[in-house]
Amino acid sequence: MLERQREGIAKAKAEGKDKGRAPTAMAKSSAVLELHGSGIGPSEIARRLGLGRSSVYRILSVAD
Repeated sequence: MLERQREGIAKAKAEGKDKGRAPTAMAKSSAVLELHGSGIGPSEIARRLGLGRSSVYRILSVAD
């Protein structure tokens, strides 16, 4: 089973399809900072933008 999995991964890489998941939280960092600046709490920011609270806290800690 692992051999077939490795073959499939190698084939995907050769075809240029192996890119992984696109990072979504940091792409929304400007919106997080804007909402936080207007006085909205992290839980509400996460709810509005469809992010996890931990992602919101991470963005806010990097911005400080």
